[in-house]
Amino acid sequence: MNPTIDKTGDQVSMKFVTLVSIVAALGGLLFGFDTAVVSGAIGFMQDRFELNEVQVGWAVSSLIVGCIAGAAASGVLSDKFGRKKVLIAAAILFIIGSIGSAVPDTFSGYIIARIIGGLGIGITSTLCPLYNAEIAPAKYRGRLVALNQFATVTGIFLVYFVNSGIAGYGNDAWDVSTAWRWMFGVGVLPGLLFLVLLFFVPESPRWLIKQGKPALALPILLRIHGEQLAKQEVMDIKASFNQESGSLRQLFKPGLRIALLVGVMLAILQQVTGINAIMYYAPRIFEETGAGTNASLIQTILVGLINFLFTILAVWLIDKVGRKALLLVGSASMTVCLAVIGIAFQTGYTSGPLVLIFILLYVASFAISLGPVVWVLLSEIFPNRIRGRATAIASMALWTADYVVSQSFPPMLSGAGPAVTFWIFGFMSLFTFIFTLRVVPETKGKTLEQIEALWSSPKTQALIPGKEVIPNGDTQFS
Repeated sequence: MNPTIDKTGDQVSMKFVTLVSIVAALGGLLFGFDTAVVSGAIGFMQDRFELNEVQVGWAVSSLIVGCIAGAAASGVLSDKFGRKKVLIAAAILFIIGSIGSAVPDTFSGYIIARIIGGLGIGITSTLCPLYNAEIAPAKYRGRLVALNQFATVTGIFLVYFVNSGIAGYGNDAWDVSTAWRWMFGVGVLPGLLFLVLLFFVPESPRWLIKQGKPALALPILLRIHGEQLAKQEVMDIKASFNQESGSLRQLFKPGLRIALLVGVMLAILQQVTGINAIMYYAPRIFEETGAGTNASLIQTILVGLINFLFTILAVWLIDKVGRKALLLVGSASMTVCLAVIGIAFQTGYTSGPLVLIFILLYVASFAISLGPVVWVLLSEIFPNRIRGRATAIASMALWTADYVVSQSFPPMLSGAGPAVTFWIFGFMSLFTFIFTLRVVPETKGKTLEQIEALWSSPKTQALIPGKEVIPNGDTQFS
């Protein structure tokens, strides 16, 4: 593939950039595989280890505990050792976790292995989008970062069929003794592929410049942009570092505190609008409508298919219509869908296809908006020098919210009832729409350095309570 000349005259080597981005996005495949594989294994494990309900919940959520810890550590580690080295370590952790989850003779051994694997997933979920954002040209950054979410939903979708194929290989006794081990063990294959391919991708040029190694960064940028733009980008990146202290305290300075607010809030809102409650517990939700076990499983596969197809659409749209527009359309549609689902449960009108249709519309709305867009924004809105640590804070908030929702959904469903539960998610979707409309900026087509400068503009700072904009355009905070 020859270099592409875009409308602004920029020369972009899309072959190199796309191949590198695909390798990094494979971390998303591991993310999707490992979060979904337990859904097919948990029933057999419950029989094998004679688990009670609390232990079943711990078997599912122990991975998320590891993810929270991995996300928390990813920023400091990647800022110190580099994105590439830490991603290699994450791939090794994932492989260890996959093997360890497949071979234990005790439930505690399984839990330890899942937490180790979760450490790797927490790191990749934070650093893979960040790496792609740091290496991608501004015009194509959205779709290249969104490849990570596409890989994630691909992993989720594929694991449904992997689990089904393994479970159908033997009889019931074989399933309880062995099938679940193979389900986890298969994860070694994508883990090894990711590990090997990481040795062929370059380090992030922005991290290299941060380390005072522009001579190593320039050849990478030359392969992306061509000589003139590569040299200009090196100067822009170096200038952005000169304006930053590298301390997390910088995120609480005027303007940049809005970046932190946007990142953390979007991370939390992605989860508290209910997507993983539906993805983790789809069969149970459909059984609440009166569907039989087989029908509910088929409907669950439909949810996975819609999630997969509309994520492809999002990858195509994100650099065309922009991040903010997708968030607004998606959150508005999610609000309507969740309100209708709640009304259906409240009135008892659940015997027909209404609930299924609106759950599928809700998943489609999420898949073109909060699913990919939040990860794209988290990878691009923070300053260069502290991007790793700031992204880790937001990612840790996301995984914590995921844990809270996954743990609270079953008691909410049985206690408050499905109608109230879905209305709560609908209210959070409405809040997401309002928050996006008022606070979230459009970042489409801007370089990471331009986005960084955006937070210091008077228009952005006017969003902060207690701030006074003075005539020369500077700002002053009370």
